[in-house]
Amino acid sequence: MYKAPVEEIAFTLNHVAGLAEALEIGRFGDLSADLVDAILEEAGRFAGNEMAPLGETGDRQGARLTDGEVKTPDGWPELYRHWREGGWNGLTAPEEFGGQKLPHMLNVAALEMWNSASMAFALAPTLTMGAIEALVAHGSDALKAKYLEKLVSGEWTGTMNLTEPHAGSDLGVLKSRAERAENGTYRIFGQKIFITWGEHDAADNIIHLVLARLPDAPVGTRGISLFLVPKFLVNDDGSLGARNDVFCHSIEHKLGIHGSPTCTMIYGDGKFGEEKGAIGWLVGEENKGLACMFTMMNNARLAVGMQGVAIAEAATQKAVAYAKERTQGKAPGWSGTGMSPIIEHPDVARTLITMKALTQGARAICYACAHAIDMSHHTEGDEARHWTERAALLTPIAKSFATDIGVDVASLGIQVHGGMGFIEETGAARYLRDARIAPIYEGTNGIQAIDLVVRKLPLSSGNQVKGFIGELKQVADEVAASNNPAFGETADRLKAAIAALETATNWLLEAQTAGRASDALAGATPYQRLFGLVLTGIYLAKGGLVSVDNGMGDQRATLCRFMAENLLAETSALKDRVTSGAASLEAARAILA
Repeated sequence: MYKAPVEEIAFTLNHVAGLAEALEIGRFGDLSADLVDAILEEAGRFAGNEMAPLGETGDRQGARLTDGEVKTPDGWPELYRHWREGGWNGLTAPEEFGGQKLPHMLNVAALEMWNSASMAFALAPTLTMGAIEALVAHGSDALKAKYLEKLVSGEWTGTMNLTEPHAGSDLGVLKSRAERAENGTYRIFGQKIFITWGEHDAADNIIHLVLARLPDAPVGTRGISLFLVPKFLVNDDGSLGARNDVFCHSIEHKLGIHGSPTCTMIYGDGKFGEEKGAIGWLVGEENKGLACMFTMMNNARLAVGMQGVAIAEAATQKAVAYAKERTQGKAPGWSGTGMSPIIEHPDVARTLITMKALTQGARAICYACAHAIDMSHHTEGDEARHWTERAALLTPIAKSFATDIGVDVASLGIQVHGGMGFIEETGAARYLRDARIAPIYEGTNGIQAIDLVVRKLPLSSGNQVKGFIGELKQVADEVAASNNPAFGETADRLKAAIAALETATNWLLEAQTAGRASDALAGATPYQRLFGLVLTGIYLAKGGLVSVDNGMGDQRATLCRFMAENLLAETSALKDRVTSGAASLEAARAILA
């Protein structure tokens, strides 16, 4: 059974991502280290004791559509009520609407624990938090007053309605339409697919944020508006009124996240009431909806990255526990009676330590991204601009690298289980099935790579990424200066990997400046992984340095050494793919004809 790694989470937040330093200088007001520890401990208790047992139930039963009503797995409505009564939904929300306005770092740490316990369940509050962010940033005062308090408390949940059958990543071709009404509202018509928690029985109301196009809107993405469309209309006194003209037509039968109802939503079909058209309210300005939705999507991408970390952590825990119990053969040097536990075999140990290293690296990347977001909100002027750019640079890496790691580690977990991993009863397969969606939704990892190379590397004329690489070099120098034998060849391996990253970065920047966009995009995905691996090595090194300097032992340093001496060599090959792979890709296109 999953047990939240509270100590490791706290260490990474404080000593690798930067929370301890921010607390020390009072960056987050009167928030104390003791309160942080208390929040993490309680989140871990709830995740392990209450959520995790129902995660298995959710996977077996799945969400069910009966007579137009979606039923979540047994016990989930009660679990959701307990979760929101704990105040978890409003950790980072504004205080004026009932939130706690805590740092984003704490929220992503809690999200890790929720998703390890049950990724399918955690998707509901993740989408609600995104809806809160969009309304806080772009909603009118009237919309905020009517909807935010109930969303922040979790009494109502939120959704994000983008995708249509013909419009996935390219939202410029969406067909859902909105018509202006005389009373200032809008009537929404259309079909949306892949709507996470679009209908369910865990909350009293569901607030849909829907992208649609007005009749006189410009073509493409410049003509998209965002609308708030509640399942139940809300009266002036806050009570629920009539059912709106929106319903769930069907739910998807998916590879994983079975407990999460993934819905096809129909707007304006006339199923409820005599007048057709779902009643909606404009969020932000007409034809500026995509910018509003990106407020929701950017932080959602980090939340999806945390799903990758969460699945990797849970899969690693299960694999380690199995490897300690399962006996097979006799490992070299085994002196016990009978067969040795498979964890004693070098190949299994290598696999498990690889899983641990990748998981901890992905965790640190995501927490560092959350730290940058927090700092961008708690600084001013040039410093705020720096942190805003740092968060922008890290977001596509956090989303893509962590979700790829989630899939990789879950697959390795099945391998450790052997044939039993392929059997559903052991639970190892669920992690791989759940993990596989994360590299796809909230912008595929290929799109994240394009975003990283085309939009994020050129920030401040390339100086943001170049300055970041300079910081990475400083960490490698600190490892070299420590002269601690626990690090082995880590310093040299880190320096070589950073050199590969720097070469690839400069090449991509130069290629774009020279107008060779196709060449740059051909190397985007390997570059994204290259960056993630370098950051994994650096952040593990930071943790190792803190541990040895403060007498915490050298386990983190030895984990860093393993990563550096076993996994970082891939960075050289990735650099070559970035700088030399475009020509062979273009030549091979004929194979696809």
